[in-house]
Amino acid sequence: MSTSPDRAGVLSIQGTTLKSAISKAARHLMPMLVILYFVAFLDRTNVGFAQAALKADRGVGDAAFALGAGIFFIGYALFEVPSNLLLKKFGARFWLARISITWGIVAAAFAFTTNDVMFNVLRFLLGVTEAGLFPGVIMYLSEWFPNKVRVQMFAIFYLAQPFSQMIGAPLSGGLISFGDALGFARGWQVMFFVEGLLAVIVGIAAIFFLTNSPAQAKFLNDDEKAALSSAMAVEDQVRTEDGPKGIWRAMGNWKVWYFTVIYFALQIAVYGTTFYLPQEVAGLLGKKVGWEVGLVSAIPWLVGLFACYYFGRAANTIPRRRNWGTLFYIGTGLFIIGSAWAGMNNQPLLGIVFITLAVASFLSVGPITWAYPTSFLTGAAAAAGIGLINSLGNLGGFVAPLMRTAFNDAMPTASGAWGVVSLGVFAFLAAVMIYLTKFFRTSKSDEMLDEPVTPLH
Repeated sequence: MSTSPDRAGVLSIQGTTLKSAISKAARHLMPMLVILYFVAFLDRTNVGFAQAALKADRGVGDAAFALGAGIFFIGYALFEVPSNLLLKKFGARFWLARISITWGIVAAAFAFTTNDVMFNVLRFLLGVTEAGLFPGVIMYLSEWFPNKVRVQMFAIFYLAQPFSQMIGAPLSGGLISFGDALGFARGWQVMFFVEGLLAVIVGIAAIFFLTNSPAQAKFLNDDEKAALSSAMAVEDQVRTEDGPKGIWRAMGNWKVWYFTVIYFALQIAVYGTTFYLPQEVAGLLGKKVGWEVGLVSAIPWLVGLFACYYFGRAANTIPRRRNWGTLFYIGTGLFIIGSAWAGMNNQPLLGIVFITLAVASFLSVGPITWAYPTSFLTGAAAAAGIGLINSLGNLGGFVAPLMRTAFNDAMPTASGAWGVVSLGVFAFLAAVMIYLTKFFRTSKSDEMLDEPVTPLH
């Protein structure tokens, strides 16, 4: 069977062989990728559970914590594109494992934090060592899965976020309670060390479970390798004709910058909510951060898990991606503002409902957003363009805690409502920008969405 990039040839194999190859690739690759991102998201957000203890034990005040929470993204942004280019050079199998092992070492070192300076340095280094994981996986998936099913794969990958918070929230709270009971260490130290060590173990496992390309996959037979390789070769050729060629053209492409702004707005909502979710839930419930708060904090992520998977699987047409993306961004903004209103008016149950809907909205829209740049970027251009979108977009995670703190200082309330409101406003900008893609020239890769590759069951 030919593996040349001939579109008619690919269409002739759009049957059981290609579907079997896609299904096998999903079963073999996605669990490891989800675990990698699960641990990464856990290690970058678990500081929310240690905020009060770090303040009491190490003098890390609110301003220092906000800086540390955000400075992660400075290191992340500086090394994101270089890391993605190195992944392209060395292969995803080795590079993703390297990322996990090194960030795990840094994450474990938080257990030995002595003051606010060390806290901020470690947060910066955590961003440096983790740089390239998320965009590397996005690029990796765009080389394994056709456009028709790619959002579904992105959605499965995104499930690591709700899993990390649904399981990680009670895990982090439980480790803190367990550590405090031990007596020889503080609970927050136990949490940081155990969760950092977990990343090292996962990184070692990635070396054995990931495969760089369909042609190297031992889990595919020869026909499946040919079918999947041929399908991706056609799509790569289409994206090469349609998008920028080379690193510098990709980084200067107006569409890359357009989706960078959208992703920046999304990350303000995501991290502005995630970093402070334990404290917000604790405030709504009138309890300290611990096991109970961890369990309640898991509820939004549980709901978000199902929403993310369902809408990611169904978002396999241009109108669905655009219309659902617009609605989810609007919903993200409205529900975040609604949670601020509930906190201000002492409505804990309603506050949890609004937070839950906000999380479900921004989790569902993430995979849809990534469908756009991966429809016209490939090769070195994809490494640079996807890295740029993610690195600069993730600066929203740097801006969010600082902006939230600044608004709360300027307009103080008992619930910190105005800081929360500020996080939701940017989502409306993203909604407008996603809707305006209606007037873009449709990419050739998106034109192939009508071809018969069906979502997996």
